[in-house]
Amino acid sequence: MFSVTVRDHVMVAHSFRGEVFGPAQRLHGATFVVDATFRRAELDADNIVVDIGLATQQLGAVLADLNYRNLDEVPEFAGVNTSTEFLAKVIADRLADRVHSGALGAGAHGLAGISVTLRESHVAWASYDRDLHPAG
Repeated sequence: MFSVTVRDHVMVAHSFRGEVFGPAQRLHGATFVVDATFRRAELDADNIVVDIGLATQQLGAVLADLNYRNLDEVPEFAGVNTSTEFLAKVIADRLADRVHSGALGAGAHGLAGISVTLRESHVAWASYDRDLHPAG
């Protein structure tokens, strides 16, 4: 399996519900380094996994919708603990939608999967891996 990873970052504020979160139940900020890895079994006709420029651009666009936001105030996240794991899935799913819409180029339709990793710090991170199936 071949892969290409692009990186960006996002800064958010949020709070959590539940004793398991301790002091993070209070509003706090988080800055995540975000890695998006695109996978495919065979290279495309240009001998690439995905256009790195388009992948970088689309990751940035997905993150722009979250950047500098208080996620507690985003209607689609109402009542949801926006954990690192949860946000990794949100970002992966939004990237998958962009793959299916053609935003990463026609060659991206041959991608097999996407993995998104959010790094909270140098000692903690979470990831979400998803397969890509043709839209339909």
